[in-house]
Amino acid sequence: MNTPGLFVKNLKNRISPLAGVTFVSAIIIGLLVHMPAFMGDFPNHDGLGSIYFDQNMITSGRWFLMIACGISSFYTLPWVSGVLALCYLGIASMLLIDLFKIKDEVFAVIVSGLIVTFPSFSSTCAYIYTLDGYMMGLMLAVLAVWLTDRLKKGQIWGAVALAFSMGIYQAYLPVCALLSFYVVAKNFVIKGFNKKSFSTLGRYVFMGAFGGALYYGLLKILLFIQGKDLDTYQGINDLESVGHSAGLIDNLKNMYKDFVVFSFKGKIIIPNFFVLAALILIAGCVVVSLFVRFKDLEKKALARGLAICAVSVVAVPLLCNMIMLISGNLTYHLVMRYQWVFLLVCLLDMSLLLLPIKDKKRILMWVLSLGFAVFVFNYGICDNIGYSNLSKKYERTYAFCTRLLDRIEQTPGYTHGVPIAMVGVVGDKEYPESDITGDVTGNMIGLSGEYLVYTAENYRAFMKNYLGADLNFVSVEEMGIIYNSEEYINMPSFPNPGSVKMVDGVIYVKTENFER
Repeated sequence: MNTPGLFVKNLKNRISPLAGVTFVSAIIIGLLVHMPAFMGDFPNHDGLGSIYFDQNMITSGRWFLMIACGISSFYTLPWVSGVLALCYLGIASMLLIDLFKIKDEVFAVIVSGLIVTFPSFSSTCAYIYTLDGYMMGLMLAVLAVWLTDRLKKGQIWGAVALAFSMGIYQAYLPVCALLSFYVVAKNFVIKGFNKKSFSTLGRYVFMGAFGGALYYGLLKILLFIQGKDLDTYQGINDLESVGHSAGLIDNLKNMYKDFVVFSFKGKIIIPNFFVLAALILIAGCVVVSLFVRFKDLEKKALARGLAICAVSVVAVPLLCNMIMLISGNLTYHLVMRYQWVFLLVCLLDMSLLLLPIKDKKRILMWVLSLGFAVFVFNYGICDNIGYSNLSKKYERTYAFCTRLLDRIEQTPGYTHGVPIAMVGVVGDKEYPESDITGDVTGNMIGLSGEYLVYTAENYRAFMKNYLGADLNFVSVEEMGIIYNSEEYINMPSFPNPGSVKMVDGVIYVKTENFER
């Protein structure tokens, strides 16, 4: 057995300089862009009650999340979770560089930059208490493809990696599926429709099928051991009926529609004119490369390429949105859309493969480098706009809750533990909209909006964890009765006089201003 020093030395010798550059660039770019989230303590509405959370989410199908997040402890530690998350993404970037055989350092840095700046990461940072676990899941999804491609029996180990990735977060299944499709498609274009190519396809199909079966089998065993059932959240309890739903056709239509809307109208992939211009330049680079190399390309290879492109138009939207097969009513938010950045990575790899072997290659490489650098820079800007709004959400909430708590405690008859009845929505008449980032953050869940509090539970957690006040809010059932009472309906909204008052031993608090 080697000593720790020899182990590190051997590991260093096995990691290529390019892989080292890829990993380090992921850390450096990630810290430069996401330092506000790592250095601050700005929770979103879900994070208010997760200062300490054991991450036992097995009823949501996430049976490995507790272990993945347990490495950084179950406390919310933004810096620790953030650095670990970047390390996982750095490893994922290294795997991608090796998988696609990218040899240029600039493009290796660009791949890292795309992975760590894509807004799905910043949106996940709003749920920072689970960030490192989720990024481990993303890394495992990439690892599953790399193992299948690199090892002789890699499809078995890849299936294991996929199962554990899904055990952390099922939303990373499309990442594995999309990368697998691209590797197989590229193999068909380059090597043709032969026995070996179909054997490669079979390896990836086996990895996906066995990985999914292993994930589900372990899930059922662990649910049985803990005596629990799958929750209804996000339709996870429909897992057993995938493909048998009466609404399958509608789900398929929605998958295509969602892909087009999010890709071109969601202001995430193309957030501004600069990114649109960069995308046009990259597309132009691909067209020029094809034109220059047209005479050099084999007719059969060209025909295969066109056939694969036609298949991709049909398949890619389905692969990106495959988790929508579980439930057509899925709330499909940005945290679950990391696979879109891998479309850009695949586009980069395809562009490099098509570059002509002539002097024009240098010019086109500059165009590609600058074009994708524009993506990285602007994604970083969008991330920081989101962090700026998250910080302001916290400040607004702190100011609002401080005033509200003072009013509650000054109410005649208030004593510690007195029941308090409130819904929690902040009225927009008394507190008009002040967020100016909506055009950017509108689809960035966790980073959008104006306040962190929407429910009585949000207020309870915020006031306890940030203001040091432990209030006794009435149950949801009792609040439902009070909410529809004439006394509560006729109350004005906070901060108007009479918006907080004692009624039959319960303090009524009204913050909303909805007409009823």
